Amino acid sequence: MPMQNNDDKISLVIAGRSHSDWSSYRIDSDFLKAADGWQLQLGLPEKVFPADIVRGAPVRLQVGDETVLSGRVDSVRRSVSRQSCTLTLSGRDDAAILVDCAAPVFSANQLTLDEVIDRIVRPLGIQRIRIQASGVSRNDKVVIEPGMRAWDALAKAAAGRGLWPWFEPDGTLVVGGPDYTTTPVDTLILKLDGTGNNVMELDDTRSINGCFSELTVLAQSHARRADSKKQVAVVPLDIWNEDGSVHTLSGQDSGNTDNGQTGIHNMKAVATDPTVDYYRPQIITQGDTSNMEQVNWRAKKMMSDARLSGLDIVALVAGHRTADGVLWQPGQRVRIVSELHGIDAIFFLMGREFSGGRNGQTTRLRFKEDGVWIPDAFPREKKRHHRRGKKKKEVTIVKVWEK
Repeated sequence: MPMQNNDDKISLVIAGRSHSDWSSYRIDSDFLKAADGWQLQLGLPEKVFPADIVRGAPVRLQVGDETVLSGRVDSVRRSVSRQSCTLTLSGRDDAAILVDCAAPVFSANQLTLDEVIDRIVRPLGIQRIRIQASGVSRNDKVVIEPGMRAWDALAKAAAGRGLWPWFEPDGTLVVGGPDYTTTPVDTLILKLDGTGNNVMELDDTRSINGCFSELTVLAQSHARRADSKKQVAVVPLDIWNEDGSVHTLSGQDSGNTDNGQTGIHNMKAVATDPTVDYYRPQIITQGDTSNMEQVNWRAKKMMSDARLSGLDIVALVAGHRTADGVLWQPGQRVRIVSELHGIDAIFFLMGREFSGGRNGQTTRLRFKEDGVWIPDAFPREKKRHHRRGKKKKEVTIVKVWEK
């Protein structure tokens, strides 16, 4: 197993002061959770509570000298008994204000992602923002209703461009997706003879719940002058063939589209997942949709999300770093080799949880299938490879939204 770095002490920086020597801690980060959470606990033998630790205070959590989370204190719990005096803190990263607060919108509006950032995100104090994508040209407007949470509005607008929002450890809001061309940061090994093992626990769960063999999206659009251009054949959207390669989605539209003042009716796109080997259909209806391209993309996105739910791999490792000394962080790609599970493949690190206490420092890693979640943020160029042996089952990413 990798050697534990004694310099990986957990520090809470608040009001310009650093507090460490926590008796236990938990620091979570996950793409599928709106806000990353943390909890720290400290025994106070002198029975004096720090005066600068209050609810709502901005904080920075560090592992050694590296920042792993920026946010605020949600709650402060001070417990006193005859035997002990304990301080327990919990909080979330800077996404918390977007999760808790309503978007400052008082009438229904159709907004683009840029408009949501300017009118909803920035007024709530989020100033450092970065778009992390290279293959997405679409910028659909989405309907933002009064009372909608700011995070839901942001996530909805980001989805209009095929992206997803999250916060970096330094507090920067990133709207984008993962780059599946990056090199794996480490290899997790679990062999029967124990040679090279660096995994304490490995749990592999495969479920049919939420997965479908066929997913159909039905939609229509209201009358717009922009719809005067007649609908033509749909842009192909690629999912998976039986060998894991590309399968072309089918789509169709009918109804009168010659007149720009007449809405488009019966727009339809169908996506299939060949990893589901028996008939499990799903039909999703969408409201007002601008064009057929949106329907195609939504079918692909929904099928990708459905396939994503079918696999969960959770690994427990010692320490908080890879073999090369890099802190574990969502978005990394990792090779997993387990003889007992029959696994030897690359997976995507969706989330991780640092924890520590009497049993030492450990990290729980949550993996998903590689190349499935938000696949079009960084489209991969197709290359010809001449390889011998079994063809690797992988999702082929194509440029979907070229004009």
